[in-house]
Amino acid sequence: GDLGRRRCAMFPLSLLKVTEGQPMLVETKNGETFNGHLDQCDTWMNLHLKEVVCTSRNGDRFWHMPEAFVRGTTIKYVRVPDEMLAKAEEEMTRQEQERSSGGGRGRGRGRGGPGRDGGGRSGGRGGRGQRGGRSQGAKQ
Repeated sequence: GDLGRRRCAMFPLSLLKVTEGQPMLVETKNGETFNGHLDQCDTWMNLHLKEVVCTSRNGDRFWHMPEAFVRGTTIKYVRVPDEMLAKAEEEMTRQEQERSSGGGRGRGRGRGGPGRDGGGRSGGRGGRGQRGGRSQGAKQ
């Protein structure tokens, strides 16, 4: 296929996020394989799989498990359906377009500007208040 000709850089976590709920194969560094549906992944690439078939490293034993947790540091590789590559690419393109058009996160009112109460940094939450951190009755 055209998988070798893709120009878009793909991050593993973005690919795994769109693969949640889909079948996948995980091979660990010790040679065991886990075939199941990805339920969740976290930022350390730890995977929680459901409906799992585990195969021993030499392929002679199989276990069926309702769920399995695979630690990210033990993963050698993952195999996901080809459609997930295209879906992850679309998601990354959509996020780039949001960033360049000014949408998405990070476009709030910023720090120190006038807020709902009309004030800047004085008063409201945090800060030192009106008298340099002392309460009104604390004059010496």
